Amino acid sequence: MRRDESLTGNERFFDKDELIVSKTDTKGRITYANQVFVQISSYSEEELLGQAHSIIRHPQMPRCVFKFLWDRIAEKHEVFAYVINRCKNGDHYWVFAHVTPTLDPNGRIIGYHSNRRVPNQSALEVIKPLYAELLAIEQKHRTPREQWQASLPVLVAKLESMNLSYDELIFKICA
Repeated sequence: MRRDESLTGNERFFDKDELIVSKTDTKGRITYANQVFVQISSYSEEELLGQAHSIIRHPQMPRCVFKFLWDRIAEKHEVFAYVINRCKNGDHYWVFAHVTPTLDPNGRIIGYHSNRRVPNQSALEVIKPLYAELLAIEQKHRTPREQWQASLPVLVAKLESMNLSYDELIFKICA
């Protein structure tokens, strides 16, 4: 069964005072998941640990955003992003993610750390149509690589037309 066939359309929420935390190794496999992550995702800690973080990837999340995120953190930059995640049962939840590389004493990346907060609803009003547009482009292509290669230039062009960097857009819509 394809993952998108099991979507429920039901949105889950977590409290504004809660923080979803996870850590991964350099391959994106989960090495730590806090109780808020376990609770909202509906996976047990045992089901999450050792799995690729993409276990919660929602099919309506544009691949180009993840491509951008992974490229940035691979260059030792932090990234903030709005992300829709998929729960084990097909429900979904939105987060405002802050992802950073974890460095050893020699400055080498040894993993990644992500904190996720409740997103600003007005920001989602900007993000959702943008993501829908990017996803529509991606759906015209077969492979994940072809998908992000088609949609990433559109994202870059949109940012250029607004005269904003990605970071500036994210923080502008957060206010």
